[in-house]
Amino acid sequence: MFGIVHFEFFVVAVFLLNITPGPDTAYIVGRSVAQGRGAGLMSALGISAGCCIHSLACAFGLTALLAASVTAFTVIKFVGAMYLIYLGVRLIFAKPAPDAPAGEARAPSAPKSLRQLFLQGFWTNVLNPKVVLFFVSFFPQFVATGSEHKTFAFLTLGAVFVLMSMVWNSFVAWIAGSVTQRFSGKPTVKRWLDRGVGSAFVGLGIKLATASR
Repeated sequence: MFGIVHFEFFVVAVFLLNITPGPDTAYIVGRSVAQGRGAGLMSALGISAGCCIHSLACAFGLTALLAASVTAFTVIKFVGAMYLIYLGVRLIFAKPAPDAPAGEARAPSAPKSLRQLFLQGFWTNVLNPKVVLFFVSFFPQFVATGSEHKTFAFLTLGAVFVLMSMVWNSFVAWIAGSVTQRFSGKPTVKRWLDRGVGSAFVGLGIKLATASR
């Protein structure tokens, strides 16, 4: 089918990869717990947009070139790690929201803009060199070597991957966001949740910075 081979195995593999916890899942859960379902869903959408970029790069050969460059890998690795640590520190030291009048919901912590949430999810995914290596090593296994439609095959596989990931990540965000609703009236618990999530982001950043190829 247009240069795609073993498509059914691709679908099963993507499903298993999605349900296996990783940095993207941790990020979405963190945002959902810290700021609610809306923040988690926007973060999931941003991560899916990042996967679209990786899919396009893989289809047109840029991912392979980037993965082959030690310098490019190192630069992206440290930029991505610093970005995660920055987000984590912001959550750890975020000032608690002012008390809301009785009967009113407490405002979520920063960032408040849906655009900011989307972009943070996007850059968290794009700046992760492990995702680059995943695309360049995983996708070619399902594209026929002698196919005349390699670009279309990569784009199709990328679209399927993004769609399946978006559905799963949205489900994760929806479930994790219920934690925020449960503790929305308990500012002390919410503050410690923010600090816990922030610490997890810092830990992810450190892990990314020390990762090898």
